[in-house]
Amino acid sequence: MLAQTHIKQQLDALRHNNVSGFVRLRVAAPVHSFLGWLTAQSLYPRIYWQARGPKSPEYVALGRIHELNQPQDVRRVCDNTAASSEDSPRYYGGLAFDPTQPGWPDFGPCRFVLPRIELVRRGECVSLCLNLWLPKRERVADFEAEMQAALAALDRLQPEAPLPPLHKHDWQREDCPSRAQWQQLVTRVTAPEFQAHTPKVVLSRESRLTHGDSTGEEAVPSPWSLLAQWAQHAQECFHFGFQFSPEQSFIACSPERLYRREGRHLFTEALAGTIRRSGDEATDAALAAELLADNKNRLENRLVHADILSRLAPLTTSTSLTEPRILKLRLLQHLKCDIEAELEPGVGDWQLLDALHPTPAVGGAPREAALAFIREHEPHDRGWYAGACGMLSRETSEFSVAIRSALVSEQAIHLFAGAGIVAGSEPAAEWAELDNKIANVLSLLG
Repeated sequence: MLAQTHIKQQLDALRHNNVSGFVRLRVAAPVHSFLGWLTAQSLYPRIYWQARGPKSPEYVALGRIHELNQPQDVRRVCDNTAASSEDSPRYYGGLAFDPTQPGWPDFGPCRFVLPRIELVRRGECVSLCLNLWLPKRERVADFEAEMQAALAALDRLQPEAPLPPLHKHDWQREDCPSRAQWQQLVTRVTAPEFQAHTPKVVLSRESRLTHGDSTGEEAVPSPWSLLAQWAQHAQECFHFGFQFSPEQSFIACSPERLYRREGRHLFTEALAGTIRRSGDEATDAALAAELLADNKNRLENRLVHADILSRLAPLTTSTSLTEPRILKLRLLQHLKCDIEAELEPGVGDWQLLDALHPTPAVGGAPREAALAFIREHEPHDRGWYAGACGMLSRETSEFSVAIRSALVSEQAIHLFAGAGIVAGSEPAAEWAELDNKIANVLSLLG
């Protein structure tokens, strides 16, 4: 690849400059399909990230030169010796839904990676980036080791390749909790004595898909092929995937932003309240009007935005909140309120993650009471489902709430969905909402 040759020339030039700290080298790269390029690589971790919006930059991250494995380590991201804001380190990763728990193997409660290689698309421009963290020149052996590690990563890069085809199958599905267990949980949460102290708990379900195929095809599809197809049917969403080892991957097409920080300016939202779409414009408009007028869904959204505003209050100088509006997805419609805020000086991503995650949209309200109920009664491990996944740097950070997500292993696909349970919630209706939330990806699988 010509791009690799050019970046190696830049790397060699560093030997003659007295440079230390974080350095990013970049060259133009003729890559069309980022997920096709990612699939062709052998470096791990393999990470894909694209924020919501048609003009959002697109990123692939490969390998690692540094990791953060404790939530409090996030505050260290600002401590670097970058010469300019354009060259500050970008970490990609996430927090589990409940970072106090051990979490999934490979993922853990917290994992953020500063990658060795990045592929970045901004508009029509695609750049291949090589990241280094160079010690001071007097540490000759350490300097040389970092240069050799960078060269080795470049030598392993492969050209873009077509994504493997996504075959449809007849899947066997096992839900956890079962429908009977779900009814018991919803009944317990909606009981008046429970509602008196915990008005909302977001209960979730894991649907495990397996199939036995005698044709010799792989038991499960490529996670990146699945993500590519899924993203085409969820263009209004964040698209991301994390593969820390060959054994399993976590992918998502999530409609929900946790927050975006640009310097001291913050954008977040309350996304709660759901109704289906029909495919007919007039019927969808009537369903949207029904959602806006529905007391149960308005209560669910109000609990979310009230909690967010109260948690932001100590960290901000000003906040604003819009009236609820309709966010239209392919098969669903949600109530959404936008929130903007100006942060107090010195407030960073660790304080924001600690304050906002998990939101009442995926946990409940009050937070600690809802989380205690989920820890005790949900029969599956959420892991990074409903976690905070994204990209953080000194200047700009953005996180999505990892709903509409799947854990893809070598033996099964695990789909996740949740529903906010408040006074008036009915078990059958909430179960149907869970089915609606996984219908998009199920339609791709067969």
